[in-house]
Formats: sequence, structure tokens, C-alpha cells
Amino acid sequence: MGAGHGHALHFHGHSPLHRAPAHLKLVALVVFMLVAVATPHQWYAVFGVYAAALLALVALSRVPLTYLLPRLVVEVPFVVFAVLLPFIATGPRTTFLGLSVSESGLESAFGLLAKGTLGVLAGLLLAATTEPTELLRGLERLRLPQQLVQILAFMLRYLEVVLGELHRMRVAAASRGFTARDPRHWPVLATSVGALFIRSFERGERVHLAMLSRGYTGKMPS
Repeated sequence: MGAGHGHALHFHGHSPLHRAPAHLKLVALVVFMLVAVATPHQWYAVFGVYAAALLALVALSRVPLTYLLPRLVVEVPFVVFAVLLPFIATGPRTTFLGLSVSESGLESAFGLLAKGTLGVLAGLLLAATTEPTELLRGLERLRLPQQLVQILAFMLRYLEVVLGELHRMRVAAASRGFTARDPRHWPVLATSVGALFIRSFERGERVHLAMLSRGYTGKMPS
């Protein structure tokens, strides 16, 4: 259990941002996101200042933008909603790029895109400059309940195990000629998800019993 495990988002480096205490970076991230969310949509220049400050931190961290930008794909659902918002919102209409759109919807779409992008990029920067174990220690220093810290620790430790199990199930299905192409295959996919859940639950029980047999008392050793 105690072996150190990196994660796909971490970018190894020795910049001042990498060396900064994890708990301070967590507090800074929460404060930054709260301030960004509380900023009115119409304050366009302020969002520019936020973006400039965030890009300065990216430069300080020496994490390439080419490493961070592809990982912004997690924001795609919010982008789709923001693109639709000017067309489905009500209120006074205006012309934008030759299209009739809602003024309030256009402002809300900008706010959603700006705040979402800033928040996701800030979170990715934190993950890229902080090891998972350091994040957990930072949460402990911030007095997060020990049970939650342990849940996060187990999640980080066994995420790759569960993903490996999923990969083996996909290979087994493909070797039997199964390929999900249309809704008729959804019941098979649902069954696979259920089987993965049961396997993960059983593996978790075995791990817990193994830990108890080794003297686990509810708190992980430092």
C-alpha cells in the first residue's frame, strides 16, 4: 500500500510551484475559484487579468501548455452548453456573427466559458505540479476528516487497478467478436459495468481483510 504512485496529470519538475507546500496551493486554488465564480459576467477585463495571472503561474511552473491544453477536453460538455445558451435563452435579442442571439444568454455563455476554463486550467496546474501523496498530506494539514483522506488515498491507489480490470474485460469482449455499435448493445455494456462494480467491491473487501490482518486500526501509517 505504501508504494508511491504518480498519476497521469503530474508533470515532473523542480520549479518553485512544484516545491510550494501542497496545502498552500490547495487554499490558493479554492480562493482563486471562489473569486472567479463570484466575478460578474460583464467584467471582461478582470477575466483577462485572471487569465494573465494563471498563464504567468504556468510559465513559472515550466509545465508546457501543450501538456495542459489537451487535458482541457474534460470541459467539452460545458462548452457545448455554452454554445447553445445564446440560442435557447430568453430576453432581448442582438446580432452576433450574423446570428440572432439572446443578450443575456451571450453574457452567460461567456461567463460560463471563462470561469470554467479558468477553473479547469487552475486545477490541472495544481495536479501537474503536485504529487498525489503531497496532496493528501496537504489535505491532512488542512484538517480534512481522516476518513475522507483515506478514501481519496485508496481511490488514487486503486484507480489504475480498476482501469486495468476494465481493460481486460474489453479485451475479452473484443476477442469474442463484440463491438458496441448501436443501442442494441447497451444491455451488454450495462452488464459489464455491473460486473466491474462487483469485482471492484470484492477486491476492496479482500484488501480490507488483508489490512486488518496486518494490524490496520483505521489510520494509515505516515
